Amino acid sequence: MGRTIIIGGGAIGLSLAYHLAHRGAEDVVVLERNQLTSGTSWHAAGIVGPLRATPNMTKLASYALELFPKLETETGMATGYRQTGGYWLARRPERLDELHRISALGRHFGLDAQVIDAGDVNVPGLDVSDHAGAMWVAQDANVNPVDLCMAYARAARSKGVDIRENIRVERIVTEGGTARGVALADGTILEAESVAICAGAWSKPLAQAAGLDLPLQAVEHMYVVTEPMPGLPNPFPVIRDMDTGIYIKGDAGKLVIGGFEPHAKIWDAFGPEGDRPFLEMPEDWDQFMPFMEAALELIPALAETGIQHFMNGPESFTNDTRPLVGAAPFVNGLYVAAGMNSVGIMSSAGIGRVLADWMVDGVAPMDLWEVDVARADPRTATPTHMADRMQESVADLMAMHWPFKQPKAGRGIRCSALHGSWEQKGAVFGLTAGWERALWYAQSDTERDLPYSVGEQSWFPLAQREAAQMNDGAVLLDLSPFGKFDVSGPDALCAMNTLVCAQMDVPIGRAVYTPMLNERGGIEGDLTVTRLGSQHFRITSGAATRWRDLALLRRRCAVWSVDLQDVTETECVIGVMGAAARNILSEVSYDNWVDFPFSTVRDLMVASIPCRATRMSFVGELGWELNIPADQARTVFDALTLQGAQPMGMYALEACRIEKAFRHWGHDLGPEITPLEAGLGFTIDWSKDFNGKPALEAQRAAGLSRRLCLFQVEGDPLILHDEPILENGTVVGLTTSGAKGARTGLTLALGMINISRGEKLSHTCSRTFEFDIAGQTYPARVLPRPPYDPKGERMRG
Repeated sequence: MGRTIIIGGGAIGLSLAYHLAHRGAEDVVVLERNQLTSGTSWHAAGIVGPLRATPNMTKLASYALELFPKLETETGMATGYRQTGGYWLARRPERLDELHRISALGRHFGLDAQVIDAGDVNVPGLDVSDHAGAMWVAQDANVNPVDLCMAYARAARSKGVDIRENIRVERIVTEGGTARGVALADGTILEAESVAICAGAWSKPLAQAAGLDLPLQAVEHMYVVTEPMPGLPNPFPVIRDMDTGIYIKGDAGKLVIGGFEPHAKIWDAFGPEGDRPFLEMPEDWDQFMPFMEAALELIPALAETGIQHFMNGPESFTNDTRPLVGAAPFVNGLYVAAGMNSVGIMSSAGIGRVLADWMVDGVAPMDLWEVDVARADPRTATPTHMADRMQESVADLMAMHWPFKQPKAGRGIRCSALHGSWEQKGAVFGLTAGWERALWYAQSDTERDLPYSVGEQSWFPLAQREAAQMNDGAVLLDLSPFGKFDVSGPDALCAMNTLVCAQMDVPIGRAVYTPMLNERGGIEGDLTVTRLGSQHFRITSGAATRWRDLALLRRRCAVWSVDLQDVTETECVIGVMGAAARNILSEVSYDNWVDFPFSTVRDLMVASIPCRATRMSFVGELGWELNIPADQARTVFDALTLQGAQPMGMYALEACRIEKAFRHWGHDLGPEITPLEAGLGFTIDWSKDFNGKPALEAQRAAGLSRRLCLFQVEGDPLILHDEPILENGTVVGLTTSGAKGARTGLTLALGMINISRGEKLSHTCSRTFEFDIAGQTYPARVLPRPPYDPKGERMRG
C-alpha cells in the first residue's frame, strides 16, 4: 500500500500506526495538531475492562490483555499496566440477570468472571450491605494512558512510522469520491493513498467535509482524585457501581472517582478553547455531586478524605454509545476510528489492530458490524439530534440495560409516510434500525406504557393477540424501512450474478432470496432480488443495513456498467399477511390474486393506486408485500383497513419469524457465517461463478464443523442472544437469536453449534443440550423442522 496518513496522535491513532507498521505498511505518517495525547488521551482514567456485553466486543477489548504487556517488553517502556481485578456491583436484583449473562459469555472467552453474593465482595471499607450482588472479573486492570501512548509511539517509530507534532490538518483532499491526502493549515498538500481520521472529539468536521457524517458529540467528563487514603488494598480493584453510574479505581494510594451521568454537559470542541492542548475545564460540583454522594455511601471513609484534584476534560460520545470504526461508506480510501465513549485507552489495542488489518487487506478482518461506521444514519449526525442524545447516551454506558429497552431522547429522525396512519391505529413506537416503527398496537391507555422486565415480557400477550389475527383474518405490517436499491444498465445481469450466490437469470417478475458473500464465503448481505427487466433488478435488504449495503453495492458495482439508485424513501411498503390476505386484496383490486405464484412480482392497482406486489412472507403466512409510491400510500392503507385488515407490530413479527426459523442478518447471519453453516445451501447455484464461491466449494468438500440450528428450550426463559449452549457441561456454541413463538407458545432459539465433520442433522437432533441463561441452565433440543407450519402450506397455498 502507498502512504497512509493518520490524523490524531492519541491512543487510537498511535495504536493504528503501530499495527499498520506491524502489518508491513512502509509509509505511515501520524499528524498531531498539538502534542501527542494532548486531546483526550492524557486525562483518561486508564481502566482496562476486557469483558463486554457481546462476543465481538469482548474479542476486541480482550486483546489489550495481550498487547499492553507485550508493548513493555518490545519497547522497554513501562505502561503502568497492572491486573487488579474488578467488581461490577448490582444494587437491584434485575441487574444480576445482566451480570449472569455477561459473566457466562466471559467464561466462554477464557476470562475469570463470576457472579457472587454482595457479602463476598472483598474490599475493606466498601459498604455493599444494600447491594443485591456483584460480578468479579479477575482480568480487570489499569494502565497509565500517557505512558501507553508513548510506548505505542516508540514502537511505531522503531518500525519507520513518521510522527509529526504541531501539524494541523485543515481538510481531507478528495477527488472523484476518493481520499487523496490532506491539506495542512499552511497550505501544504500531503498526498496519500489512504487517510484515517483518529481525532477523537475533533473528528466530525474533517469527516463531514470529506463526505462522511459522524454522530459524534463532545461532552465534559469529570472525575476526582482523592488525597492518599491509608489502608487501601494494593492493588485496589476496579469498582463499577452500576446502578449509580460511578467507577472507582486505585491510583498510588489514592482513589479516582468518576461517573457517567444523564444530561451530560455538551462541550463545543470547536469553540474558543477547542484548540487548547491538555485542556482542563472548570470544576462543576453541581454536576458531579450525585457521583460524590454515591461514592460516599459506598466508601464511608471518603467523608474524612480530602479531594486532591478535580478533573474536567473533554470526551466524545456517539448517539448509540458504540464506537465509529471502519471504511467510510461513500469515500474510497477514507477510514475512521472515533467516538470511543470514554473507553478509548482500553479500546485502542483492538480497534487499532482491526482497522490496520482492514486498511491493509481492504476488508474487515472479523464481524465488526457493532462498531462499523457504515451503520450510522447521516441524520443522526446533526447537532440537534446529538445534543438530544446526550441526555441518555453517556449514562447508557452503565444504566440498567433492560431487554428491549427503548431510547427516549432524540426520537423521530426517520418516519415513514404512513407514520400518522399507524399512530392512529394505536401504535406504540420503538426505534428499530433508526426508524420509528410500531412495536405493538395498544387498544387502551393501560397497554401503552408497559414496564420493562428481565423475565416474562409484558407486551407478549399483545403480540399473541396481533399474530392470532392472521389465523382467519389479515394484518398489516410496516415494512417501509427496508433498504431498496435499483440496479440497471448493460451489465446488470452479469453484475448481479457475480454479486450473489443464487441464479439471477430468472424470468422477469421473479423474486429470489439470496445471500451476498465475501471472499471467505461469509454472508455480507441478506437480500431479496427481483428481476424487473432484462437488465433491471430491485434489491431489498434490511432496514438496519441500508447504508452498509449501499456502500458495499457501490464498491462492487464500480467495475460494471450499471446504475445504482437508493429508492428506499420513495416507496412505502405494507405487508398484507394472513389467511384472508388474498380475499382482502381482491376486494380493493381488480387484478388476479389467485393465480399469483409464490416468489413472483406484479405491477398492478390497489385502491386505484399503482403498486408492485411481491408474493413473499417473513411471518410464514399467505401474504404480499406492497410497494407503493410514498405520497399515495395512505389511500392504499385506508382501503385495506376498511376491509378489516388490522395492524401488527414488530414484536409480533419477530415472534412469528422465529417459529419459521427464518434467519436475520446481524444475529443469525453475518460475515463470518457461510450459507452452508446457516442452512441456506438451497440459495446457491453451483453452476455459475460468484463472489465467495471458491471458499464455499472448499467448505463443502471438507464438510461442516458447525451448524446453525433451531432449538426448543424448556422452562420458558428469556432468550436474547449469545447465551452459551452446553453439551455434557462443555460450551459447544452460542445462541444467535431467540423469542417465544406467538402462535405456538414455544420458547425457541437459533444457535450456532459445533458438529463433527459430515454430521447429519438427524444426529444433531439426537444430541442433548442445555442453555446457560442468566445463571440457570435449561434443557434444549434441536428441532428437525420449524414448529409452525413446517411444510410451508399456509405461506405457499
